[in-house]
Amino acid sequence: MAQILDPLPPNQSSQLVCCYVNATSKIQIARISNIPNWYFERVVFPGQRLVFEAPPKSMLEIHTGMMASAILSDTIPCDRLCVSEEGTIEEAEVPEINEKRKSLTAAVLTSVD
Repeated sequence: MAQILDPLPPNQSSQLVCCYVNATSKIQIARISNIPNWYFERVVFPGQRLVFEAPPKSMLEIHTGMMASAILSDTIPCDRLCVSEEGTIEEAEVPEINEKRKSLTAAVLTSVD
């Protein structure tokens, strides 16, 4: 089950269960900031998967850690990270890490079952 430390805003009746995999060798910060009255931010280590619940219109910002800073490297609509009922993951297209993500997605799919 997804870990929720900050409950979804009360006006959000529907939610998505999403999965993001950090397929890079750098620490990343995953943040959702486009939903009013709700703040979501998590550290995602290299190779780690992040399973979370989010409103359908939310956008996941990925900030990649550099020396003493972080750069916004991607913004992914959460509906593209939704885990479907069959246990598959719809991947966002990130060309520079697509090959690594395919092998990590296979690992995620086997552990979801």
